[in-house]
Amino acid sequence: MITHMGIPVSPGVAIGEALVLDQERIRIPRRFVSRDAVEEELERLRRAVDQVADDISQNRDLITAELGEQYGAIFAAHLAMLRDPTLQQSWERLIRQEYYSPEHAVSSTLRKYAAVFERMPQRYLAERAHDVLDLERSLLRRLLGLRREELTQINTPVVVLAHDLTPNETASLDRTKVLGFATEIGGAGGHVAIVARALEIPAIVGVGPFLAEVEPGDLVIVDGDSGQLILRPDPATREHYQQQADKARTLARGWERHCHEPALTLDQQHVQVHANIEFPREVEVCLERGADGIGLYRTEFLYLSGDHEPNEEEHFQAYREVAQRMAGRPVVIRTLDLGADKLGGSYADYQEPNPFLGLRSIRLSLRHMPLFRCQLRAILRASAYGNLRIMFPMIATVNELRRAKAVLADAQEDLAEQGVPFSWPIPVGIMIEVPAAVLMLDQLLPEVDFVSIGTNDLAQYVLAVDRSNREVADLYRETDPAVIRLIDTTVRQCQAHGKAVSLCGQMSANPLCTPLLIGLGLRALSVPPANIPEIKHVCRSVSAADCQKLAQRVLQMESAREVEHCLREELKKIRP
Repeated sequence: MITHMGIPVSPGVAIGEALVLDQERIRIPRRFVSRDAVEEELERLRRAVDQVADDISQNRDLITAELGEQYGAIFAAHLAMLRDPTLQQSWERLIRQEYYSPEHAVSSTLRKYAAVFERMPQRYLAERAHDVLDLERSLLRRLLGLRREELTQINTPVVVLAHDLTPNETASLDRTKVLGFATEIGGAGGHVAIVARALEIPAIVGVGPFLAEVEPGDLVIVDGDSGQLILRPDPATREHYQQQADKARTLARGWERHCHEPALTLDQQHVQVHANIEFPREVEVCLERGADGIGLYRTEFLYLSGDHEPNEEEHFQAYREVAQRMAGRPVVIRTLDLGADKLGGSYADYQEPNPFLGLRSIRLSLRHMPLFRCQLRAILRASAYGNLRIMFPMIATVNELRRAKAVLADAQEDLAEQGVPFSWPIPVGIMIEVPAAVLMLDQLLPEVDFVSIGTNDLAQYVLAVDRSNREVADLYRETDPAVIRLIDTTVRQCQAHGKAVSLCGQMSANPLCTPLLIGLGLRALSVPPANIPEIKHVCRSVSAADCQKLAQRVLQMESAREVEHCLREELKKIRP
């Protein structure tokens, strides 16, 4: 049994057989061959080995001629490894005796070799693991004929293990077949993490190198609550996690029975619990879980899920569908919150050494007016079909906000001249996710109708921690006293100006934080649909007066660890 720690991004436990994807998205199959096909499969493997050997020999000769024999020796070492009799006997034995497919025999054998190298204390030996895995990829490409097996073609329940997944790949996962996933890279606030939560698939990212240690078909456990990835668990560990998963399902069923009841605290304070969504199809789940509205409709996946920039009609259709299906409940549409580095296409030339501080969100929209006007026109057109609101992300200055509102006013005038119906005035809000915005709230609030506190980015910027960097992931804490004080300041300023304030982000979905947020004065939270029943349950189990006392204690604390210990003790009183 091997245990790795990663960054938990979507809660729940998944137990199942591993489906392994390498860095080139080649799915390593696990299938067996019939006894009478063994010789034919062995011959297929020998042809693949010969083809790879020819490729390596050509590269060796080319590099030797260009750069000298010392560089050509690198490829000579690869060739010697490929032709090693012990290696060839190992995978031939798996095919003859275990009836493994050549693909699985090659992968199983070479990954064991790579794992041995990775455990070596000498760095130059540990790096040889990359050479072994490169050899594996070359053989698999020849055996599979460069064929990629799409994740949409999965037909049995699996746990997906990969170097990385794109947001589009994640969005296409079949929840009935993909029990969970873990990736070697990635961060808590990335789009893959967001989609995993939306799909309610247990997930861990940023685990670091582990693919060399796992074979297709191995039993694995993904603990999306603690961030543990367990390869080949022993019986006791498997039983423990199975009981944990069963207990979580029982609790969830209990919460869901009351999810359509209002979230009233014990002293009758009403907390609005809205949903965060990425796709129109999520509306059904929101309504099933008792959402009071859509507090955050992320629009990035219109850009990430296709091979072209969405036009106005595509925007309009997506927004109208959500507006109509929510039937009068409020829907907050956030304008594009991506960096130029993520858009590709005509934006691909942008070099972003630090994307989180670069051309992204409202900065990108204001730099590319046709893109911005297209989205604003579509939102206005869709407003005729429901209760829509517009929210601008990453506002840091009053000037940015006024420029964005001016573009919105221009779009409104254009539609009015064309006789296109829309709702006006449409409520306008901003995301509070930059410390500068908190400091400038007295100037910003007169310009808007509402604000939403985006704790994911706010914590990142105030703590100077890249939340996608696993090396500093332990420093990224939304419960840090600095973050809590910024939330407190924002809520008090909004109350003083009579402006509505809500909070979205991972913090709003964490039941540990719910009493604290109520105590800070928040009466609207926006969470992933899966978390709505539990968050409502916590709201009904506390009094706002007690929560306020808790918040006053927390505001005097010095560290995130101290805050989390306090919040954990409070939650135990609600849910022993």
